[in-house]
Amino acid sequence: MRRRDLLKTALALPLLPWAVSPALASASATLERMAAAGLRPRVRPGQPGWPSAAQWEQLDRAVGGHLQALRSPFEADAARQEALAQIKNPYYLGDHPALTQTSGWVDAWTSRPSAYAVAAENAQEVAAAVNFARQHHLRLVVKGGGHSYQGTSDAPDSLLVWTRPMNKVTLHDAFVPQGCEGMQAPCPAVSAQAGAMWVDAYGAVTTWGGRYVQGGGCMTVGVAGLIQSGGFGSFSKRFGTASGGLLEAEVVTADGRIRVANARREPELFWALKGGGGGSLGVVTRLTLLTHELPATFGAVFGTIRADSDAAYRALVAQAMRFYRDALFNPHWGEQLVFGSDNTLRLSMVFQGLEQAQAEQVWAPFLAWVRARPDCRFTAEPRVIAMPARHFWDADFFRAHMPGLVVPDGRPGALSDHVLWAGDQGQVGQFLHGYRSAWLPQSLLDAGRQEALVDALYAASRQWEVSLHFNKGLAGAPADALARSRDTAMNPQALDAFALAIIAGEGAAAFPGMPGPGPDLPAARQAAAGIDRSMDALLRAAPDAGSYVSESNYFERDWQRSFWGGNYTRLAAAKRRYDPAGLFFVRHGVGSEAWSEDGFTPLAAGSLKGSA
Repeated sequence: MRRRDLLKTALALPLLPWAVSPALASASATLERMAAAGLRPRVRPGQPGWPSAAQWEQLDRAVGGHLQALRSPFEADAARQEALAQIKNPYYLGDHPALTQTSGWVDAWTSRPSAYAVAAENAQEVAAAVNFARQHHLRLVVKGGGHSYQGTSDAPDSLLVWTRPMNKVTLHDAFVPQGCEGMQAPCPAVSAQAGAMWVDAYGAVTTWGGRYVQGGGCMTVGVAGLIQSGGFGSFSKRFGTASGGLLEAEVVTADGRIRVANARREPELFWALKGGGGGSLGVVTRLTLLTHELPATFGAVFGTIRADSDAAYRALVAQAMRFYRDALFNPHWGEQLVFGSDNTLRLSMVFQGLEQAQAEQVWAPFLAWVRARPDCRFTAEPRVIAMPARHFWDADFFRAHMPGLVVPDGRPGALSDHVLWAGDQGQVGQFLHGYRSAWLPQSLLDAGRQEALVDALYAASRQWEVSLHFNKGLAGAPADALARSRDTAMNPQALDAFALAIIAGEGAAAFPGMPGPGPDLPAARQAAAGIDRSMDALLRAAPDAGSYVSESNYFERDWQRSFWGGNYTRLAAAKRRYDPAGLFFVRHGVGSEAWSEDGFTPLAAGSLKGSA
């Protein structure tokens, strides 16, 4: 049975989580009250109520002439060749309001532009767009970086609030949130507008400012979207989640008000923005984040090991997990070990606060174990590199000393510091076949449970490649990082996880209008089935594992529990308070139970009792 058929079958059944979970039962009651308050269907082009040309012109005047009618460049002859030439350039994709960084997901969604976009340059223009959407009952979409795997920044027949033009980054020596004088001590911080990318933030804070801000690992991810999803970066095992560093946010809510949210002003909205999911509670226009003292060094460890037999590979998996528990399970280390179905183990780790010689000493026992085995060998010799931390996002440094690790935005006139990690280029424009994630609890590293973990990893790797992202599980982080991350809306399982396991697959870009036959859908579905089998095998060791909302299964059934755990009740209450009519909608976002899958049709109040 295809996954779409499974989904339809599941949705036709009475879904039990509402009945068995007090958190979800409370959320169901919240949504019934929303429905009783009178949710109205959204209108599409050509339907009664769709704004007239004169009304669109009125909005254009209200937003300073920044309203655009959208059309994909792949569907316009004049723009198609440029689009095809730039298909692997994430800066090009991000600079086009009609495009997204992912082109779609098999049997799930396809990237299609909104009808109109407001290229907002300030919060007042955002508020004008929000008011227009509310008054005319339009489907509203918010996009900054456009990196959503789930397609939440993409919806045809909608009005897009596009924040990319708002990209200013400002450093503060001694920031105090509004209204928090005497409550919070001044601290070094950085403010970023909603359209800024992490490459912009890291350049200002680290390359030029000599400090550190916890952000995302991919440089072209939007600052605002990452914060609202929780946010992990390469060094989160030391500094916690990106959302844990949020000090203040400016946000436009469904009533069109421009609010400042922090620990004292609008505290529930502030908390919900820290990991409650983007696009569900308002349009963030500015964020201010804590900055940290910069470690002396950042570095990385690369290499690939191949085992000559299945038995040797299982022994390699076991040794790798023992080594991680004994030597790497601490704030110095992050990123990935990747277990391949071809009996390979790929090392792709980063470190902070260690000199190169110290890092080499840490890895020496494991590398010696591999070299001593006649049935294991390096197919890519291990490399340990270290650099001054200030240069970790310094494009000029990489061009001079490590060419090939970064790829530039090659368009004429592009900013010289706008580069991309070469290893991230495969994601650009991707058409997803499947994506699953699971937080693995630190108890699996205990001596009595390691064998079960190894068995599950080995079995999962027989079906598909499995990546353990150690920086996306916060067990082993210092107390200050855990405290900041605990005071967020994301699933508390992240705090007790030693890693986030990710199992995913993708194909080449498949935007509508591109020449060629398009994606091989039977092969994509076959890959999706392999990904599901792999995660099912891994979950035998952690059957109750939740997943990270930004890197998760489009077809997740119990998504409220999986994405937010016990925090969903509080998030639903914030939704009721700040958006009672459900203006802001993303599929599988807070409050989306009240709407059809596409967000255009409200569901009857009675149906909410048994829907998740």
